[in-house]
Amino acid sequence: MRKKLNGKILLMAALLLWTLMVRMLTGCSVAKEAQDKVRDLDFTVVGEAELPQELKNLVAEKQNAPFKLTYSNDTGLYIAVGYGEQPTGGYSIAVNELYLTDNSIVLDTELKGPQKGEEVGVEKSYPYIVVQTEYLENPVIFQ
Repeated sequence: MRKKLNGKILLMAALLLWTLMVRMLTGCSVAKEAQDKVRDLDFTVVGEAELPQELKNLVAEKQNAPFKLTYSNDTGLYIAVGYGEQPTGGYSIAVNELYLTDNSIVLDTELKGPQKGEEVGVEKSYPYIVVQTEYLENPVIFQ
């Protein structure tokens, strides 16, 4: 009887030790995701007429649904964000931030609806924005 009790205690202690080790190994890591701003990036909002043809085609393909994409060529890095089909016109997109971190580029945009009393028409719209910045190989994080 005593052997069975000692065996159960030993088994419970082993399970507890195993659980603690698993929790420690799979818990939050010490290294945090580096999102600290290194510097702001200069950018230009690019109109449809100035877009490279290949990028213009990609935007036209994807504009019906929300999209996020990047495109680069010899003139720089283009970052595009589309908000998909909207019921009317009058929408605009604000670039809140574009900055570089140690390991990524962060773009924060916001869709702004029509102002109260603004004539917006009845046709659907497909708002998107394309910003051009210096060429960097870092991945882009969309916020």
